[in-house]
Amino acid sequence: MTKEITGKTKLLGVIGHPVEHSLSPVMHNAAIAQLGLDYIYLPFPIEPQNLEVAIAGFAAVGVVGFSVTIPHKQGIIPLLSEITPLAQTIGAVNTVSRQNHKWVGTNTDIEGFIAPLQTTYKQDWSQKVAVILGNGGAARAVVAGCTQLGFAQIHVVGRNMQRLHEFRNNWSNSPLVEKFQVHQWEELPKLIPQANLLVNTTPIGMYPKVDESPLSVEEIANLPTGAIAYDLIYIPKPTQFLQQAEKQGAIAIDGLEMLVQQGVAALKIWLQQEIVPVEVMRQALQNHLGLGK
Repeated sequence: MTKEITGKTKLLGVIGHPVEHSLSPVMHNAAIAQLGLDYIYLPFPIEPQNLEVAIAGFAAVGVVGFSVTIPHKQGIIPLLSEITPLAQTIGAVNTVSRQNHKWVGTNTDIEGFIAPLQTTYKQDWSQKVAVILGNGGAARAVVAGCTQLGFAQIHVVGRNMQRLHEFRNNWSNSPLVEKFQVHQWEELPKLIPQANLLVNTTPIGMYPKVDESPLSVEEIANLPTGAIAYDLIYIPKPTQFLQQAEKQGAIAIDGLEMLVQQGVAALKIWLQQEIVPVEVMRQALQNHLGLGK
């Protein structure tokens, strides 16, 4: 039975360019249906030069909130009345809500990333070492998440020294800067044996490079048994990186859980309620991706 959309139906959505591949509508509409609410979540393809006029249009038609994906996570910031300290720290917004006739931006990627590490794989992280592959926007959310979990050391590894320095300098006014160091890729062999958590934030391993891994088999062979390997990619499942890590006796987490949990955090903000059907959201994505459990 298709949902009837009326003039009373409240609008939510995701903005990006392109946005037709976004899985957010699948997950959010499943949750909304389960809750029996008169909302609909739609994908809105918006080119960067149209961002400002689109957001003004959203206000005019009464959009309740929206997700923000590539390439708008930074570009949206000057168009918002307020952004949370967390979003400010990592310089990116992925969730916007309408509050008191104003747009308020936050970032739920951090909550999404740390959720499995706070629940299923919960431990005392204060003596632990995190090694993060890549230094783009996703890596910033991961650094903030690892700081929040209280890791003793956080190492960010990238290929371009200039980008690594920029990454580090972006945090120079933040208390987080004490905790993390940047390294060039060549330094990985000495970092991997210390890693309790190894995170891939690079696109290596996703389509079209599904047979590739950011690390060689030799490099990953030094990952300690029982370490957690976490790939932000969710298709293919499992990625080459996670397959290699599991062979070394590591625990594997893929990006699907992060996608679900950042969506859960966003929905709580938009609906202003604490209870959302997490399992329904997870199941909807698994079914959509043909990963039925």
